[in-house]
Parts: sequence; C-alpha cells; structure tokens
Amino acid sequence: MPSRFCSKSFSRTKADAPTSRPRARPFLRSREFWWQEGHTLHETAEEAIAETEQQLNCYADFYEKVLAIPVLRGRKTEKEKFAGADATYTVECMMKDHKALQGGTSHYFGDKFSRAYDVTFAGRDNRQQYPFQTSWGTTTRMIGAVIMAHGDNNGLVLPPQIAPIQIIVLPVAQHKPGVLEAAGALCERLQAAGLRVKMDDSDNSMGWKCAQYEMKGVPLRVEIGPRDIESGACVMVRRDNGEKTVVALEELEAKAKELLNAVHDGLFARAKQNLDEHTYEARSLEEAKALQTERGGFIKTMWCGELDCELAMKEKAGMSSRCIPFRQETLGETCACCGKSAKHMVIWGVAY
Repeated sequence: MPSRFCSKSFSRTKADAPTSRPRARPFLRSREFWWQEGHTLHETAEEAIAETEQQLNCYADFYEKVLAIPVLRGRKTEKEKFAGADATYTVECMMKDHKALQGGTSHYFGDKFSRAYDVTFAGRDNRQQYPFQTSWGTTTRMIGAVIMAHGDNNGLVLPPQIAPIQIIVLPVAQHKPGVLEAAGALCERLQAAGLRVKMDDSDNSMGWKCAQYEMKGVPLRVEIGPRDIESGACVMVRRDNGEKTVVALEELEAKAKELLNAVHDGLFARAKQNLDEHTYEARSLEEAKALQTERGGFIKTMWCGELDCELAMKEKAGMSSRCIPFRQETLGETCACCGKSAKHMVIWGVAY
C-alpha cells in the first residue's frame, strides 16, 4: 500500500551554540508550503510506471477540473528531473504575469533505491526480489496558483469548487418589510440544494458588501429587494465577469448551479487564452531570448537534448526548461541553440 505523509525539514545554525543539545530550526522552505506527497512500491516496472502516470494525470485533472487552471503535461529534462529518478513528469501552469509555475511532479525511480538499501520482498515464485518505486507530490503553492491565475484588481476570484462561500445572498433595502425574510428563504433553498451559501444582513452599505465579497472572491452574488419580490425574481452576479442575470425564483436552484459551472468554465477559458496567446515558437536562441524579453510566456523550440544547449538557454536567455511536452510538435529539424539535429520540442520559460 502507498504511504502518504507530510515531510518536515530541519536545520542547525551556528547561533544554536550546542552546549548541551542543539535546537532544531525548520527550513524556510517548510514554512512556505505544505506537501501532499506519496511513495509507492510495486512488483513490476510496468506497474510503477502506470502509477507515475496516473498520479500526474490526477494532478492535471485537479488543476483543470477543480482549480480551472490549464496545464502542460510533460517530462523533465535530465538536468531538471528529481535527483535519482529514472524519469520525472510535471504539470506546468502559466500565471497572469506570463511566468511559469510547476504545479506538481511525479517520479519513477526504477529499483535503484531498493537495491541500494537492500529492500526486498518475496515474489510470486517465493524468491526475494527488488520492488520498483515511485514518488509524487504537490504543495499548497496551489493556493498561490489560484490567486495568480485568476485574481484581479478587486481581489480574489475563486473557482466555485474550492470557494468556502460559493454564493453570497445580499438583501437590497433590507429595512423594508419582507426583504430579510425573502433573502433568508433564498439562502435556505440554496443551502438545501447542497451549495455553500451565506447571507449578509449586517448594517453595512450595499456598496461595501458588494466590494467585500468581490475581494473575497465569492463566485456568485444573489441580490433581492422589494422590486424583485414583486416580480418574483432575483438578480445573480458572476464574480469572474460581473455579468448580471435576472432569475425567476422558481428557477433559483437550477440557475445557481448553472451559473457556478459557467464561472468555472469562464475562468478556465480566460486562463487557457492567456496560455495560448503567450506561447511562442522560436527557431534560434536569439529569437527565443527576444520573445521572452519582449513578451514573456512559454517559448517552444527544437532541442538536441544536450546539456550544454540547455545551460546556454539559461545563461543567455534567462529561461529554464519547463518540460518536454507529451504532445510533441515539429518546428524544424535542428536545435535552436546549436544547429545540430533535434531530438525533442521543449518548452522554456521563467519560473517562480
């Protein structure tokens, strides 16, 4: 069975002055984010490779279907792969500022570590054999990814599936008879439909409330006032684009779910547009450098696979290799750095 745990790192400094026993200090890295991490052992290489690919796809699906962030799936170069791994696979995201963020990685180790530490198990033939190992992980950097991929000048914009409050109900002119009761009824109906809903009946102004929940990134706002009650309707406002929709009260639950799905789709479409519009092709290192300097984003080039060319791209253009995408394209036959025969199309970028 795979084991899953959070890792902790500790360091010791000269300031600890070990007179009796040293005092452990956590690395800043441990304070920055928490890990979700898994390690598995398998009978065969095929099973371990399948696990590695499955976990990468799990991360990719979570980013796209829950966080509404499109990703590039690919393999890390030998230079960028995890130390000791046979292969490291990654999901790479693009933020609004056109920088890359590594979303999660999955590693296939083969049996080298089990051999090194003499870890064996009894096989089906009752003989001792070495298992094949995987490791995969992502971190709470996902939170930063959501903020940077979707946030705007008014604050957070949260995908509906992770929003603590999916819908905020705001009574308009709540001092007038029947308004608070009508807003409360809407809130109860939406909660009964399985949605995370809050009603704000505080004394703050309507403008303050709208700004407050925009800043918090609540995906959908529902407003109801005296005129809405008379017409048997309410107003729903999407956080992602500010679009207002008048909704008949009998369609409340169905329309709310429909609009929450629309918010997710809208966020994904906008992030996908950002990714597509800021991914460029280059035929030379100089062109790649110019594109990165002028526009940022991801730069696609052909690559010979040699470390010297990868280091040259980093030194001269300021970009690291993000991945060798699973979906390969042919942009030419020669490496953009050295002009020799190319082996792969690779994605370069400036990363956090």
